[in-house]
Amino acid sequence: MSTDGFAARLRDRQTLIGYWMSADSPVLTERIATVGYDYVGVDGQHGVPSPGTWPLLMMAVDAGQVSAGVLRVPSADPILIGAALDAGARAVVVPMVDTPQQAAVAARACRHWPHGTRSLAGPVRAELRMGSVPAALDEAAGCIVMIETAAAYRNLAGICATPGVDAVYIGPADLTIALGGRHVGDPEAAGALERALKEVAGAAAEHGVAAGIHCPDGRTAAARLAQGFTFATVSSDVTHLHQAAAGHLAAARSGS
Repeated sequence: MSTDGFAARLRDRQTLIGYWMSADSPVLTERIATVGYDYVGVDGQHGVPSPGTWPLLMMAVDAGQVSAGVLRVPSADPILIGAALDAGARAVVVPMVDTPQQAAVAARACRHWPHGTRSLAGPVRAELRMGSVPAALDEAAGCIVMIETAAAYRNLAGICATPGVDAVYIGPADLTIALGGRHVGDPEAAGALERALKEVAGAAAEHGVAAGIHCPDGRTAAARLAQGFTFATVSSDVTHLHQAAAGHLAAARSGS
């Protein structure tokens, strides 16, 4: 897979599988980027990475020569979206988008004039990896907006139809709460969540955009892809590190 074609594959609704990074470690990120995932997502919203380290982490992903780097920015702020793309991200994930108007702000921040508001940055990583022609840079940048609030769910069709939005992405934790759940994984909200996921996948297909979802493990990712989602992210480095360390400790203490 050529990482240069990631945004095109996303727009074509090809099946893509990614992994999530919350730690701020270029070494660990590079290691994961050699495994074979289509993309490695770096969490600049809830994770440790900050704008100052985004270029290092995108460099680490590129060093693996397998996966495309995707960055979740803290908000729909065009300055932060531009910084993520300048760092070399092949797509941005934009959280807390409630309306088509906010989705349009995010989409325009991914494109240069006359289709958007992104500034042509000059000699930064984006130029090194993707050149300096605005149209080519626009083609190489994917815009993924999250559906995770009650307002976003109500405005689902309008968000999917927003020009420049390439994909919608489910944050199951926040969406569970938005649908009336008391906590993440609340069984009383499970039915409402499943209905919402079906609607999101259907609306995305109707409007020709990709539909993605964050998953706790690979088996869940496979099930969601079979359900109609076109891309799925598997868990995170911090979660898996904790699980592995706890499992080895339990085994060592048991003598097995």
